[in-house]
Amino acid sequence: MKLLKTLGVLLAIALLSSCATRADIADYANEKPTLDLQQYFNGTLDAWGMFQDRSGKVVKRFTVVMRCKWEGDVGTLDEDFTYSDGTKQKRVWTLRKVAPNRYIGTAPDVVGEAIGITAGNALHWKYVLALPVDDKVYDVHFDDWMYLMDDHVMLNRAAMSKFGIALGQITLSFNKRP
Repeated sequence: MKLLKTLGVLLAIALLSSCATRADIADYANEKPTLDLQQYFNGTLDAWGMFQDRSGKVVKRFTVVMRCKWEGDVGTLDEDFTYSDGTKQKRVWTLRKVAPNRYIGTAPDVVGEAIGITAGNALHWKYVLALPVDDKVYDVHFDDWMYLMDDHVMLNRAAMSKFGIALGQITLSFNKRP
């Protein structure tokens, strides 16, 4: 009987959480300043970030220097990460504008393509990243939101999950150099 009650409670929680509303990119259509990806990600940007596990504990901090340039509708974002433990990582994104407000991104450690949509001051990316942990590589889903605050500052929050289970959050603050 106790098992049935526990299963009932878990089912109710699952149903309630599935009814929760999620942000939609259209919610930001009228927000200012308007994000122009080709303009903002052009030049050099500095970023500061952290990874929090599902309990909220900060388990990794990092900085990023991004060198960005566009040729027509194709952009390159060359990212150099430095982690608080001294390790370094590089990721080079290639972004393609495929329609108004729609982008596709690729990088060597991105599985398939990242799909991005902009509206107002926001960018919503969804992608799978091949993430090395110890001696293994895990395909981790990212639900990534970026919000332009002004001409120089953008805030970023990404939820990481595997098999639908939350792994943690990444928070970043970008600053575009003048």
